[in-house]
Amino acid sequence: MTARFALVDVFHDGPFTGNPLAVVSGADLDTATMQAMARWFNLSETAFLLPPTHPEADYRVRIFTLAHELPFAGHPTLGACHAWLALGGTPRQAGRIVQECGAGLVPIRQNGDRLAFAAPPLLREGPVEEATLRDLLAVLRVDRERIVEARWADNGPGWVGVMLASADEVLAVEPIRRHEGRIDIGLVGAHAPGGDVAWEIRTLFSDGAGALVEDPVTGSFNAAVAGWLRETGRATGPYVAAQGTRLGRRGQIFVDYDGADWIGGRTLTVAEGTLPVDLASRQAQFA
Repeated sequence: MTARFALVDVFHDGPFTGNPLAVVSGADLDTATMQAMARWFNLSETAFLLPPTHPEADYRVRIFTLAHELPFAGHPTLGACHAWLALGGTPRQAGRIVQECGAGLVPIRQNGDRLAFAAPPLLREGPVEEATLRDLLAVLRVDRERIVEARWADNGPGWVGVMLASADEVLAVEPIRRHEGRIDIGLVGAHAPGGDVAWEIRTLFSDGAGALVEDPVTGSFNAAVAGWLRETGRATGPYVAAQGTRLGRRGQIFVDYDGADWIGGRTLTVAEGTLPVDLASRQAQFA
């Protein structure tokens, strides 16, 4: 038995500049096999396309990191939608796609060469506890006085947001490389006014084996940041954020407001093929 897969470049600014996503479709896989395949792809996330179970959804997706399943994540949402459309998927409503995932239903819209999802509600928000903040500062190797604001920004992956005074300060952070236990940190800092890009984003997460990994582009954290900036008056209209700069990427995130926060980016299939699902199932038995 085989499954189809596509490698999709999400939030790119030209081929091979965004965040790669593996999208697997066309096979009935158990959870252990999905997790084994996600570990093998060795990307920040792997998405699995499935038939919807909700009457309003166009398709369903399950999203896996190297270590666990997520109820929602941003670049897998856009990449899975891109792959579903490329496979011939037709939305119930032209120009509007509804994705079903662990966090519920997520609206997605097409805008020229970009897809955008409506930011889901936060699962946790508000100030960060003192003990958690101390841990964050130790991981980031940042002095407390450099923190403009820190707050929970968890819409699924568990992000804690840390705002610094500028984009340059965000880019200068040199975090530790190993951290025992799960941690998900997002950094945000403003660029100088008048440029093409308004904000610089970085995200760091633990891979389940103690290593701290930097994600090239993170739609879920950008979605949380969009609400944060709007609620605090730091952004009052559309803007563009950059991410992946320290990794040599050129990720671009387009944020719009129209009663909802829409998080958009360009998507592109860069490779596709088939996978031997039986082998993956056997590997899952030994994981």
